[in-house]
Amino acid sequence: MTYRDAAEADLPVIVHLLADDRFGAGREQDVTPLPPSYLAGFCAMQAQGGRVILVEQDGIVVGCLQFNIIHGVSQQGQSRAQVEGVRVASDRRGGGIGEALMRHVMAEARAAGCTILQLTTRTDRPEAHRFYARLGFVHSHAGMKVTVGP
Repeated sequence: MTYRDAAEADLPVIVHLLADDRFGAGREQDVTPLPPSYLAGFCAMQAQGGRVILVEQDGIVVGCLQFNIIHGVSQQGQSRAQVEGVRVASDRRGGGIGEALMRHVMAEARAAGCTILQLTTRTDRPEAHRFYARLGFVHSHAGMKVTVGP
């Protein structure tokens, strides 16, 4: 497996991966051409230092995640890494790709000086909870969200 940062040309495969599960299928638009909002979001994320990290197997993108570093004042100015949109192609799940990708990103977070790697996962995804627990993640906080726009 190899890892690389996504480029604009990778957006169709990223959106396809995001849409390739029971939740993403209803909220993503895996169409050609992609709606311009995907490129706008990708560029804004990069402008803030965020990355989409891809994992390839035999030259094919088989997984992705978004990786952001959040710098702060609390906890004596510690930095933390935030992971979003973790996906592995449905026909490749169960083969260790997700674990390898997460271990890779843990190393990236350490190398960037982060003391914590955090993520959120839906409460109705017990399989994801088990996956993250196997990697050492613990339920330490309760997440809350509110929709503030369309």
